[in-house]
Amino acid sequence: MTHESTIAGPSLADVERARVTVSAVADVTPMESSHYLSRVLGQPVFMKCENLQRTGSYKIRGAYNRISSLSDEEKARGVVAASAGNHAQGVAFAARELGIPATIFMPIGVALPKLAATRDYGADVVLRGHTVAEPLRAAAEHAERTGAVYIPPFDHPDVIAGQGTLGLEVLEQVPDLATVVVPIGGGGLISGMATVLKQRAAQLGREIRVIGVQAMNAAAYPVSLAAGAVTEITISPTIADGIAVSKPGKLNFEIIKDTVDEVVTVDDDDIARAMLMLLERAKLVVEPAGAVGVAAILTGKIRASGPTVVMLSGGNIDPLIMERVISHGLAASERYLKLRIPLPDRPGQLARTSEIVAAQNANVVEVLHTRHGTGLAISQVELELHIETRGPEHAEQVLGALRAEGYEPRVDF
Repeated sequence: MTHESTIAGPSLADVERARVTVSAVADVTPMESSHYLSRVLGQPVFMKCENLQRTGSYKIRGAYNRISSLSDEEKARGVVAASAGNHAQGVAFAARELGIPATIFMPIGVALPKLAATRDYGADVVLRGHTVAEPLRAAAEHAERTGAVYIPPFDHPDVIAGQGTLGLEVLEQVPDLATVVVPIGGGGLISGMATVLKQRAAQLGREIRVIGVQAMNAAAYPVSLAAGAVTEITISPTIADGIAVSKPGKLNFEIIKDTVDEVVTVDDDDIARAMLMLLERAKLVVEPAGAVGVAAILTGKIRASGPTVVMLSGGNIDPLIMERVISHGLAASERYLKLRIPLPDRPGQLARTSEIVAAQNANVVEVLHTRHGTGLAISQVELELHIETRGPEHAEQVLGALRAEGYEPRVDF
């Protein structure tokens, strides 16, 4: 399983060639140590910052490697892709650098920053449908009609080899690497990295563990691995839209079942907390899909011994979504309380509750006072308080103080 000849994916020689190709456009991104995550895991933890890559994600590697491999005749026909974000930008950028026309199909509701960036890279963007499935069909039809070459997001040897260049970088930056934690959507990144790391580990005569992380609401790999075959699932809404893929890539699955040691899942609250931690402690903007590895460490899903690298795979996030995620992360970390308190309808109650909260050194940031809450008696009003706290213990302290004064606060998530 760990010898080069028994792995379904690209050989080390393939990835080394891809590295030469990809180096024309992709930066060698920083590897940052994290004292906070190291304390949580109990092992040295490093963050590979592909969120700082050109176009904002690792996707440029696979896209450029695939498009570079096209014949002159294929390049003349142009390329086409379908994506809601990072793959679109990677293909558009790579095509521009190689002087090839690109058409990108994106869903109508795509985030405006991703749409603008893809257009800025010179691609012809066509909005189609409301899910990624519809742009995918449109891209396939466009390729059939025009002869343009379809560039898949993950299920192709050239794409996998391009993403695998990250495995080489990681080993050079952390030579004593013992564990790597990688986000999984369709499986392009982890299949590329795993095939490299397992082959190099075999040459070095040691073990390197590869752990994948999926969003709980879009976790096709645990189901597929248990079944022993590619299995399609129904995706539920998740903030990690960049890895919300309903079924594994065929080639990716064949590599992953032989090279990835474990796949774990995290929920949206976990991801929001991880993004907040990266902002506050590492000063890094990471999109939800790129933060799932950190979420897995924070929630205790990762077991590791020795130096551990967590992949921050992308940083492309709409500022409006970021605002919502930060609020959600604060709430999930119990640093932002939303309370509903039924009160007697008489003067002074608002002032009294505010005094109690202030006495606990908590900060009221928003107040709503209404007589129309459900379940209220005629003689009652409802007070909605939005309060900033320092964390779970402080939040419980505020709730305890209100209860001690006879109030019945209800936490509203």
